[in-house]
Amino acid sequence: MDDRTGDLFAEQNGDDAAPIERHASQAYLGYAVSTVKARALPEIADGLKPVQRRILYAMRESGAQGFAKCARYVGEVLGKYHPHGDASTYEALVHMAQPFAMRYPLIDGQGNFGSRDGDGPAAYRYTEARLSRYAELLLAEIEEGTVDFAKNYDGKFEEPVLLPARLPFGLLNGSFGIPVGFSTRIPPHNLKEVAAACAHVIRHPRAKLEDVLALMPGPDFPGGAQIISPPEEIRAAYETGRGSLVVRARWTVEPLARGQWRIVVTELPHGVSCRQVLEEIEALVNPKAAAGRKDVTQEQKRLRQFMLDLVEAVRDESDRKSKLRLVIEPRSSRQDPQALMNALLAHTSLETRFAVNLTWLGLDGLPETKGLLDILREWGEFRVRTVRRRTEHRLARCEERLHIVEGRLAALAHIDEIIRLIRAAEDQAEAKAKMMAKWRFSERQAEDIVNIRLGQLTKLDGVKLEEERKALVAQRKELRAILGDERELKKLVVRELEADAKAYGDERRTLIQPAERAAPERTVLEEPITVILSKKGWVRARAGHGLDLSAIGFKEGDGRYMELECKTTDTLTVLAAGGKVFSVQAAALPSGRGDGAPINTLVHSGSDDIVWIGTGDPQTPLLLANSAGYGFRCRLGDMATKTRQGKDFMTVPEGARALAPARADAGAFVAALSSDARLLVFPLEEVPQRPNGGVGVQLIALPEGVSLAAVAVTDGNSLAVSGVKRKNRAAETLDAKALEAYKGRRAQRGRVCDVGFRPDTLGT
Repeated sequence: MDDRTGDLFAEQNGDDAAPIERHASQAYLGYAVSTVKARALPEIADGLKPVQRRILYAMRESGAQGFAKCARYVGEVLGKYHPHGDASTYEALVHMAQPFAMRYPLIDGQGNFGSRDGDGPAAYRYTEARLSRYAELLLAEIEEGTVDFAKNYDGKFEEPVLLPARLPFGLLNGSFGIPVGFSTRIPPHNLKEVAAACAHVIRHPRAKLEDVLALMPGPDFPGGAQIISPPEEIRAAYETGRGSLVVRARWTVEPLARGQWRIVVTELPHGVSCRQVLEEIEALVNPKAAAGRKDVTQEQKRLRQFMLDLVEAVRDESDRKSKLRLVIEPRSSRQDPQALMNALLAHTSLETRFAVNLTWLGLDGLPETKGLLDILREWGEFRVRTVRRRTEHRLARCEERLHIVEGRLAALAHIDEIIRLIRAAEDQAEAKAKMMAKWRFSERQAEDIVNIRLGQLTKLDGVKLEEERKALVAQRKELRAILGDERELKKLVVRELEADAKAYGDERRTLIQPAERAAPERTVLEEPITVILSKKGWVRARAGHGLDLSAIGFKEGDGRYMELECKTTDTLTVLAAGGKVFSVQAAALPSGRGDGAPINTLVHSGSDDIVWIGTGDPQTPLLLANSAGYGFRCRLGDMATKTRQGKDFMTVPEGARALAPARADAGAFVAALSSDARLLVFPLEEVPQRPNGGVGVQLIALPEGVSLAAVAVTDGNSLAVSGVKRKNRAAETLDAKALEAYKGRRAQRGRVCDVGFRPDTLGT
């Protein structure tokens, strides 16, 4: 176990810890480190997990020509290198052979290796495999002293610690894993772009992220699709190593006869299958009630009808040999294709998020989340080190061969004497000793001369040896020059990167083009409606504006409380008497037929009454108050919620209740009316903004037993006052001169509103 890696997980245990606790801690620590270093996280050097590395090495060492049974390879891996289950090993082999899972498959498969729809592969006794051309970029230099080898689990064989990757395959093919305490999800990228980015970073160690992103703009998924995230989101993900990218399917409109058309989806987001999309659409048009409910929700019913109005049929016409083809037929040719796709993008996996998590095992063996620049620099360091080791190995072989060739050339000059000497010697040892003493041959040269065939002693072979010697001398000079100059070594690495990009690279498949994400609310048909709320909390929506509401019927003992004209695409904000706020989609309201439905079926307001329903621009300024005399300013958008449970926005004292909000335009005055008919008018600026809600400040001083009856916001020129006079409604408008008598500062008592009746509401 690496002590440094262990420090990431271990906690300090005191000397007084119980033996069982220490044992459990150490046992779990060992397991955690094993999952991180030996299973789930890829190495930044070759981009592989241990099981993948062992599979590729075992396939190379098997000596199989062409395709061979996968069962043979699985057995080799388990028996020699990977003491784990055959199912997981075969699964890793299959993954490396799936062109829809890996951007550059490292294995060529023959037989059933599964499909993008989630179909499993055939058993390993039926399938066959061989190394792909891309695997050569990982394995070609393994015998040139480029990597270290270690004993396998039982010490009988050796396996490479890393593979000498000529390209950063961790970025090319991506990776996914969840060990203890970590997780990783690395997207795949284009080979040409990655090679260009690596070369740039090796040339310019202080390169900036903007320069790299110009060469390598983003992920390149095997199935294509489109990344619609803005450049700043992509940059943030690569800068920090964590982020989220929105990926969208690509589609075309296919014209048919007589003005008809259909949509054909040709590329899906990475990891999404046609089967998954079909199942999601089926769930929309045939919704099921949630656990514990007898019926589906209004939202589900609305979505069902909306989808049925848009989509006639959806079918998968793709097969194993052809490209992906998901056909969507509209209900009517008069529909807008973009509107149809927006609805499907918003509610299915045709548009989804890809979470980016660039966590690796670095060259130091420690797990870490790294930014793109750090990844490229670290891999470049690994590649330069690998090429240096390869060059040193080649130089050693060159010098060894040159030593042999020089010995043979010297032997040809004295060949007759050497033959007589060998014939006269008792054995090879004596012959070698005499040659080494007489002509100063080294032991290695003498050994070669003694074992050389007579057929290699011709004049022609002498010419060939001289030519080989000159070539070896030139090669030695070149290799020494590379090792003696770091810049030359890096130039060699860059040249090889460019050559590999030219030989193995292909064009980008994934389009990177920012676009606005499809929003669920856009799938609602925009129609005018009037929302009607009764005194007992029953709500309904009727189509149209400007309706005659006098004929609206209510349950016995109930009546109209308020109405609101809006559109089906609007989001309504609901305020309960206890200060809780909720957001409700207008399209989710029951129709105007009948009595509607209790609003408690749409929001969880408990036993609280609903005091207000509103909609509009989220920036609309409002004044919120409660009957205890406290209030604050906010904006309509501050009251938005994401769940039916809503949120506690205004703190309402016990025994008090929230009042209907008043629109609070800047530069206006607040008019506060108490239950004992006292009116106070003061500047709106004296009421603070509270975007997160809360208690607020005192608007008007109230003695015990008196409450705040109403609040209004006025421009100071007029104020409408209504109330009760001898059991009849009465109203009066106060002009600017009359209002001057009631002006004061916030939290004062105010003056009795002398209007000839007892007022109870205010308005502008």
